[in-house]
Amino acid sequence: MLPVIYKRVAGLDVHKKTVVATRMRVTEESRVEWETQTFGTTTPDLLGLHDWLLEWSSSQVAMESTGDFWKPVYNVLEETFEVLVVNAQHVHNVPGRKTDAKDSEWLAELMLHGLLKASFIPPKPQRALRDMTRYRTTEIQERTRVINRVQKLLEGANIKLSSVASKIMGVSARAMLAEIAAGQTDAALMAELARGRLRNKMPEWQKALTGQVESHHRFLLVQQLAHIDFLDEEVEALSAEIGRQLEAMSGPSGPAEAGAGANAGEGAADSSKPEERLTWNEAVALLDTVPGIDTRAAEGILSEIGIDMSRFLTAKHLASWSGRAPGNNQSGGKRFSGRRPPGNKSLSSILTQVAHAAARTKGTFLKARYHRLAARRGKQRAIGAIGHSIIVSIWHILTNREPYLELGGDYFDQRATEAKVSYLIRRLERLTGGAVSIKIQPVAA
Repeated sequence: MLPVIYKRVAGLDVHKKTVVATRMRVTEESRVEWETQTFGTTTPDLLGLHDWLLEWSSSQVAMESTGDFWKPVYNVLEETFEVLVVNAQHVHNVPGRKTDAKDSEWLAELMLHGLLKASFIPPKPQRALRDMTRYRTTEIQERTRVINRVQKLLEGANIKLSSVASKIMGVSARAMLAEIAAGQTDAALMAELARGRLRNKMPEWQKALTGQVESHHRFLLVQQLAHIDFLDEEVEALSAEIGRQLEAMSGPSGPAEAGAGANAGEGAADSSKPEERLTWNEAVALLDTVPGIDTRAAEGILSEIGIDMSRFLTAKHLASWSGRAPGNNQSGGKRFSGRRPPGNKSLSSILTQVAHAAARTKGTFLKARYHRLAARRGKQRAIGAIGHSIIVSIWHILTNREPYLELGGDYFDQRATEAKVSYLIRRLERLTGGAVSIKIQPVAA
């Protein structure tokens, strides 16, 4: 018989319009009592659920993470109860006994015996920051889609801007697009708008700007350029608000990250004094030292993981939670597919973008590691490995409060110099068919 860990618990089966709740308690005679009731999902109904759970002094409440439907319930209950949001795939009931009431009873029973593992739910200020950074990412992606529509429109009008300029939203190309939208047809006059080194391509500009622009092309171009301007303003406004949110969270009255891990059931409280704790602005500055991570990416990463790494016992736990660790699938002594688990999709997407940027950063360890892996495992696997290295580095950076330590682009060569030289000598011997010896001389100053 399983031991009883908690004596007063509740399980919630959450849907869009209803919440089926089961409260359960262990009496002094060691008997288990439970009651089930259905509530609505409007705020007054959820307040009724709150009071109903308080009648039995329920301390732990468990519910499944069903889409976004769990969020209104969590908002009402989080201040009073220890609310555990669990993965629905981890708590499947016995087949053939599937009803809403049975599901809530099953959750309550699992909670009674301490068999549930909670998902990490950030505190309110971090959730607000996460909502804004995710929405900013959506706006940036929409801007990219509109730019692609502009490119498609220009191709249909025989305008070949992209064959001369790498960015059709650069200063020069954008000025030319404004002239095209205004009805200008003289390619020579529009080519004069080129700036900097692009002025060396005047003949190419004149050819690229000679097209067949119709009235509907101009109308659509005006709408698309206005949409891009609107999205730029939205992104700037969101970035400013994110900065204000980070400033408020970094202040003396900012949220204490130590208590945020209670819902995840992991980590210990940080006993450091408020003035000694890592602030959000400091964390952004620390992450900005990692190759490939700029301020915007740092804000997005921190909005997902927070700044308190005590909730992740090791760097491997954080890598697994972010979806950047290989899966573990073994049975009967055989190892099956090691495909990565899904993890946090928003964080995984940011890490992919950061990994691509890091792989193009000159003279860095991450670039050297990328090319070393890409030659053997392919580019996609190499990008995944770089993302894993970055998230592991982030855990150590935030834990130790130290900036990123660059190992250098020649790290792998310097790590085993003698082995590398021996390998190259053996290759020369195989190519030449004779013995090869080398003599190392100091480089002249």
